[in-house]
Amino acid sequence: MLDKNFFIENIKTLFYALVIAIIIRSLLIQPFYIPSSSMEPTLLVGDRLFVTKYSYGYSKHSFPFSPPIFKGRIISNKPKRGDIVVFKTPADNRTDYIKRLIGLPGDRVQFIDSNLYINNSEIIKSRISKSDKIYCGKKNINVFTFEELLPNGKKHNTVYLKNYSFQNSDLFIIPEDHYFFLGDNRDCSKDSRFLTSVGYVHKNNLIGKAQFIFFSSDKSIGSIFSFWKWNKSIRFNRFFKKIN
Repeated sequence: MLDKNFFIENIKTLFYALVIAIIIRSLLIQPFYIPSSSMEPTLLVGDRLFVTKYSYGYSKHSFPFSPPIFKGRIISNKPKRGDIVVFKTPADNRTDYIKRLIGLPGDRVQFIDSNLYINNSEIIKSRISKSDKIYCGKKNINVFTFEELLPNGKKHNTVYLKNYSFQNSDLFIIPEDHYFFLGDNRDCSKDSRFLTSVGYVHKNNLIGKAQFIFFSSDKSIGSIFSFWKWNKSIRFNRFFKKIN
């Protein structure tokens, strides 16, 4: 007959393991899964990545279920333009989004003739490919790929539909303590351009900075349990890839 202490000790072990996991997830690093194509070509559907929670400090959204344990941010660090950031959408303060930080507090952001302007200066983009295909939802679309240079010298790749469907926008003036985010898949991203669903993101909604991909698989080819398809479905070349 098993000793009652055996069950008690196992329950304690599970409890301690749970507490440690919550601490690591809340304060250090958290895994995320990419379910949409809004950040292609940088992030693909099926990428699994690690986000560092300490990069920008902590708010209630750093913890599971966003408990109101304190107000504002503590140990706060300001994000840099060009960072890829996970945040809670202002619309419901529950949904996690991942986008690239484009506009800082006080910036003026606008699209004119499909070109991005920050503080009245056009962001230079150099076309590096005119024959790429990426996903937009479940559709495979033809795009132009550009290398974009932000004012702080940060370079990254973006893609635009060949007909540049997003031509012009209103002028976005970023409020104090807020940030403006865009998807790298510019014509297939719900981001800060859509004020009713995302809009300007308050600093307290920032969760962390995307750092590197630790696993990636293409579910359209087969599930992870279909081991006979691993040579095609698992993207081994993306393992431990640093996110730019």
